[in-house]
Amino acid sequence: MEIQTILDLVKKYNPKSDQDMIQLAFEFARDAHKGQYRLNGDEYMQHALGATYHLAKIKMDDATIIAGLLHDVPDETSVSLDEVRKQFGDEVCSLVEGVSRLGKLKYRGMERYAENLRKMFVSIAHDIRIVILKFADRLHNLETLDILPRDKQLRIAHEVLEIYAPIAHRLGIGYIKERLEDCAFKYMYPDEYRTITELAQPKLERKEQYLGRLKDLLHQIFKENGIAPIGMESRVKHFYSIYRKSIKKNTPDLEGIYDLVAMRVIVESIAECYTVLGVLHQYFKPLQGRFKDYIAQPRQNNYRSLHTTVFSEENEIVEFQIRTTPMDYEAKYGIAAHWNYDESNKSSQRITKNLDWLQEILSIQSSTSYSHEEFLQTLNLDIFQNRIFVFTPKGDVINLPDGSTPVDFAYYIHSDIGRKCSGARINDMLASLNTKLNSGDVVYILTERNRKRPNPDWLSFIKTHMAKSRIKAQLREEHL
Repeated sequence: MEIQTILDLVKKYNPKSDQDMIQLAFEFARDAHKGQYRLNGDEYMQHALGATYHLAKIKMDDATIIAGLLHDVPDETSVSLDEVRKQFGDEVCSLVEGVSRLGKLKYRGMERYAENLRKMFVSIAHDIRIVILKFADRLHNLETLDILPRDKQLRIAHEVLEIYAPIAHRLGIGYIKERLEDCAFKYMYPDEYRTITELAQPKLERKEQYLGRLKDLLHQIFKENGIAPIGMESRVKHFYSIYRKSIKKNTPDLEGIYDLVAMRVIVESIAECYTVLGVLHQYFKPLQGRFKDYIAQPRQNNYRSLHTTVFSEENEIVEFQIRTTPMDYEAKYGIAAHWNYDESNKSSQRITKNLDWLQEILSIQSSTSYSHEEFLQTLNLDIFQNRIFVFTPKGDVINLPDGSTPVDFAYYIHSDIGRKCSGARINDMLASLNTKLNSGDVVYILTERNRKRPNPDWLSFIKTHMAKSRIKAQLREEHL
């Protein structure tokens, strides 16, 4: 890869980018890495260029692009961080130093990985761009993994599927998450990868050909109804996602997986999203149970879109994804979208304040009473699993890990409500406090005014760290 490819890509999305400084960073890194080669015979600088290319694809700011070119200089050459700081300033140096710290992390199983995970979440809180840089570094390493021994391939692939991809998903960076998963899938489960690609490829090609024909009909339908979409494009489901769905639905032949290829319709406003939905349902019969409103109820990573699956022409079943341009942009780039164009002066700390799950992790890290095992258990519950969305009686949305109970809900609202809760109404029906909540449930907590302490038995069934830590603290207060 040539530096000009990256310069052109950056200039396209950020005409105000400092092209001279990016070129200078390339020359600085190239000279530092001179004479170094990777195991596959490539000049070492090709890795820096490959990682930086992925940063440019998600439209990162100049400081991150420059740090991408320099990210291995302090660890792999005789050039020090101080020299990086003198040439490129404190911001770039801080990013390079942060990636250097994360670069020392090695996967040795979840049980022994707790301290490294803590460092990763601290890096996210300090500056999310550090972890985004690490994603790009790891992605290019995955793309050039063939030369490594099988045991190293497995270790790196395992690390990506268990750690990096879930965090990229929680940060909403679809571009990175999907590529990490597919690259790791190839090495982690080679037989399954080969089977899925062989099964899926002809289906994907046929479906894309059909959607190409369907576009003409859609343009006609939308024109008749006064709708002018900004764009229409097909979206191909990535292979690891197809693999996981085939296991979940127990369909090894991939029959019954209707979203292998989806039609994405981009419109101007939220109101138009719902208009397009109504028009599609007017012309095509919708499949029952296949409508998802992620605009009214966004996913935990703030993904927003309308999804519907319909019977269309030629007896084809088609999934439509309907969204605005900002929704589409956020779906692809997630938290990385905040550093595009001239917004690179935005504070990383200010952005992380809106990530409730991250604040929860940071509160765990500041607690000395939590062991590595408890920390990992909380991560598995709060980060590396599905989330549900439940409602207060006033319609406020509460985001909880799957398997949460009314007690978890109560403590999320307020510690005193948790301590005094005596029962719950779920969808206007009385329910026990150990009942597992489902997305869409409306939960009302019954309280006992004079109650002084929580029930210790709740610790046996609650799911969230917040509820566990507060119950333990309240029980300790009672004995003081």
